[in-house]
Amino acid sequence: MAAAGPAAAASYANLKLHITPEKFYVEACDDGADDVLAIDRVSTEVTLTVKKDVPPSAVTRPIYGILGTIRLVAGTYLIVITKKKKVGEIFSHAIWKATDFDILSYKKTMLHLTDIQLQDNKVFLSMISHVLSVDGFYFSTTYDLTHTLQRLANTSPEFQEMSLLERADPRFVWNGHLLREFAAQPEIHRFATPVMHGFISMHSCSINGKCFDWLLVSRRSCFRAGVRYYVRGIDSEGHAANFVETEQIVHYKGSKASFVQTRGSIPFFWSQRPNLKYKPKPQISKSVNHMDGFQRHFDSQIISYGKQMIVNLVNQKGSELPLEQTFAKMVTSMANGMVRYIAFDFHKECSRMRWDRLQILLDQLAEQQDEFSYFLVDSDGKIVTHQEGIFRSNCMDCLDRTNVIQSLLARRSLQAQLQRLGVLHVGQRIEEQADFEKIYKNAWADNANACAKQYAGTGALKTDYTRTGKRTQWGLIMDGWNSLIRYYKNNFSDGFRQDAIDLFLGNYSVDEVESASPLHVKKDWKFLALPIIMVVAFSMCIICLLMAGDTWTETLAYVLFWGTASFGTFAIILYNGKDFVDAPKLVQKEKMD
Repeated sequence: MAAAGPAAAASYANLKLHITPEKFYVEACDDGADDVLAIDRVSTEVTLTVKKDVPPSAVTRPIYGILGTIRLVAGTYLIVITKKKKVGEIFSHAIWKATDFDILSYKKTMLHLTDIQLQDNKVFLSMISHVLSVDGFYFSTTYDLTHTLQRLANTSPEFQEMSLLERADPRFVWNGHLLREFAAQPEIHRFATPVMHGFISMHSCSINGKCFDWLLVSRRSCFRAGVRYYVRGIDSEGHAANFVETEQIVHYKGSKASFVQTRGSIPFFWSQRPNLKYKPKPQISKSVNHMDGFQRHFDSQIISYGKQMIVNLVNQKGSELPLEQTFAKMVTSMANGMVRYIAFDFHKECSRMRWDRLQILLDQLAEQQDEFSYFLVDSDGKIVTHQEGIFRSNCMDCLDRTNVIQSLLARRSLQAQLQRLGVLHVGQRIEEQADFEKIYKNAWADNANACAKQYAGTGALKTDYTRTGKRTQWGLIMDGWNSLIRYYKNNFSDGFRQDAIDLFLGNYSVDEVESASPLHVKKDWKFLALPIIMVVAFSMCIICLLMAGDTWTETLAYVLFWGTASFGTFAIILYNGKDFVDAPKLVQKEKMD
């Protein structure tokens, strides 16, 4: 079975950065390596040279990878990994989490910029820093993290010879745009480190005295990436928002088993723009042909994963109902035997803490899951079974409800795998293995938190159930707190977060000579005036209550006047909610609606 291919495919693991006023030199310090990457800070040209060419006057520091380069207002910047933390090993290949980065300017001075350009450059830099501050960037210099075991097993010898950058799945390389100049020069590929965004958990576990490795890997797609309310549905290419591929791997005595699931936004054109309401009403686009994008989405899913079992967990009442009805209708219209659909109203079925009712859904999916099977390769490298299809789960955000269901489907697959590998005895159940069950539940809850922070800006909801198997009062309080934080971020900071992701992924390119920057959007007068009027009116209302007038009628008149003024202003603000939220400024395209 393919693991990571020969050393030729590996990236350099040990690097030193030498900085001179004219050039950046990146020296490969792996055994036997003499390569040095020379980056000209004036012409931005990248060439290969040797160690003796590095001037002794250079300022030197260790780095752990090159994330890539990006052009901002002040010119080009080099982004490098300055700290890493070992997550564990996959089949003897070290897997790292990048924990700190540095953004280095090619230009030695900013004197060529006007004050406005300086300010814009600062904002763009803070956007890049923001993306890099979100937890969950992983890399390996010897193993291809972007592919599932099944994809890696079905590759050609030519694929094995490719560099990690060439062979990586572009859906999951978050620095693909930053490495575009490196990609064009094959001789420098070993200096490029493809980085995925998502979640990885690795544990050495023991059941019945038998030790095995259990891994959970979630790969977030960089196509149609963004934040919760600004990126919903699909784009014209069929890329779904918040698309995440989650793979569970077991490694026991040389045998490897893998079970893959996906999550992704409901795949037609709909939006749910923030407007100060707690839950904005989803809008299904009336002006586009949904079937084109829908078909493209499922065509690409079938090529990647085989048969599709859609598990739609949205509410079958209220504002979510039209989405469920449209999804069901479109699957029927598409009439593709490879795509099947099941709807399960998660909130209704599990209301009043009846979480045992999730078993109803698992029983409905059991036959399909057995048919799909899982990927298994024995210790001799012989493929025993292929995974023939995939569960594509979704709720509204594809976070909380989706993660609960995915963890239950993954456990059922794991039960079958561990029995087949001889770790579990006949009749034994995973749920009865207290030590492993704790590891399992916590890893899935951590996965939920990572995916939620990356998309919604806060930890996941319902993780108390994933961690303990029970819904707790404390869990409900934490869900309330996270919902409040989500509300604030979704309304007042997500525009910036969306812009940051679009800049990082290359959906927006900074034009150095651009005269009018999209960052400078003139705010309407009401944006400033109305909140001030509301606060003043509300304050006056409270003051009138506390400092009563000569008669109660006089007091009542004042309170009614100021109360009506504050309530009226609040109503106007709510009515114009879309004008008061923090909206993205950089990319105005179909992504937004």
